[in-house]
Amino acid sequence: MIRSVVARHAVSALERSGEAGRNDGVMVGSGVSIVGRVTRLACAAGLSLSLSACFRPLYGPTASGESVPALLAAVQVDEVAMAQGQERLGHYLRSELVFDLDGSGQPSAKRYRLKLSGSEIVQTPIVSSTTGRAEAGTLVANIKYSLEDMTGAKVYTEGVATSTATYDRSVQRFASQRAARDAEIRLASVLSDQIKSRLAAVLSTKP
Repeated sequence: MIRSVVARHAVSALERSGEAGRNDGVMVGSGVSIVGRVTRLACAAGLSLSLSACFRPLYGPTASGESVPALLAAVQVDEVAMAQGQERLGHYLRSELVFDLDGSGQPSAKRYRLKLSGSEIVQTPIVSSTTGRAEAGTLVANIKYSLEDMTGAKVYTEGVATSTATYDRSVQRFASQRAARDAEIRLASVLSDQIKSRLAAVLSTKP
C-alpha cells in the first residue's frame, strides 16, 4: 500500500515536471521567434532606408525647382531624319514624342531642341515550309537622339533608343501592309517612352 502511494506521488511529480518543461520550451521558443521577427523587420527597415537614399523620384523635386512636366514641355521636337522609304516610322515617333513631352495643347516657350535620326530594318525569322513565304516579320528600329540648347551649341544628353515589334504577314498584301503599319505605331510608342524617360532623368538633375 505504502509503495503504491509513493509510486503514484512519483508519477505525479514527473508529469508536473514534464508539463513545466514543455511550457518553458514554448516560452523560450516564442521568445526566440519574436526576437527573430524583430531582427528581420529592423534589417528590412534599414535596407529600405538605405535604398531610398540612392534614388531620386522621376517626378519629384528637380534641381532647378521646376516640375518635370514643365521641363519636358520646353523641349522642341525636330523632324526625325530617316532613310528613304522609312519616313512613316519617323512621323509616328515625332507625333508620339510631341504628345508625350507636352500633351497639354497649350503653347509653351521652348528652351531645348531634340534632334532625332534613325533606321529601321525588317527581319523575317519565321518562313513557311509549304509556301516558302515569311509568316511573320519583326521591325527593328534604332533611333539616335540628342538634346541640345536652341542654338545647338551645347549638348545636354545623347544616346540611342532601340526596340522591336513583331507582326503577322499574310498572303493578302493589304493585310500585311496594315499589320506592318500597326507594328510601326507600337514601335514608335515604345521608343518615345524610352526617350522621354531618359530626357526626364537628365533634365530633373539640371540646375
